[in-house]
Amino acid sequence: MQLNCAIIDDEPLAMELIKSYVEKTPFLKLEGMYSNAVQALSEMAKKTPVHLLFLDIQMPGINGLEFSKLVSDQTKIVFTTAFSQYALDSYKVNALDYLLKPISYNDFLQAVNKAIQWFKLQNNISESYSDKAEFIYVKSEYKLLQIPLEKILYIEGLKDYIKIHLEGEAKPVLSLLSMKSMEEKLSPDRFIRIHRSYIVQKSKIRMIDRGRIVFNKEYIPISDSYKQELQNYLNEHSV
Repeated sequence: MQLNCAIIDDEPLAMELIKSYVEKTPFLKLEGMYSNAVQALSEMAKKTPVHLLFLDIQMPGINGLEFSKLVSDQTKIVFTTAFSQYALDSYKVNALDYLLKPISYNDFLQAVNKAIQWFKLQNNISESYSDKAEFIYVKSEYKLLQIPLEKILYIEGLKDYIKIHLEGEAKPVLSLLSMKSMEEKLSPDRFIRIHRSYIVQKSKIRMIDRGRIVFNKEYIPISDSYKQELQNYLNEHSV
């Protein structure tokens, strides 16, 4: 697998170092180098899509954290910075890794290998849906976790992340994914959206009480905009 990558950094020496690391890594292809995020935003739109972006945080104009929110979900971010205090913020924008300058090649390579792993998993997941996949991988607290589909009760969408509620588990799995992204990863034969903030596994629906699906002590609302699709499913399985 080869990854297209780009570098955004307003420090020429830091940019040249990352460039040298990219050039000595056979599965990376450098698509562009930019001294600021505004330039990158304009130029990257005209070029081949970037898989992996090495992004400085403290830059004039648009900083790296702001810029990371503007790129596609399919572009993975590795922050490269001299400041450790942004580590928590990098997690909130779902960065793949966070490298502190001066960056060694070993640290760089570990981050790149995470990216390779992520893209391979995504490809495997996409391919396996046709074969009725039995699990998915999600990123949670800088870890990739395997989630068996059979254990998912429902998925709850919050402002910046989702909660995956699992059968037999007291705590949900938290991940910085959008509900739209999660819905696209799940087979509609198995899962159904019942609310802007909820996706449920069809086979886990045991009780519906006054317009709400009941999971143990939790009551999940069914919104009007999704009610008909759920009713169609229930009609197919009612006697």
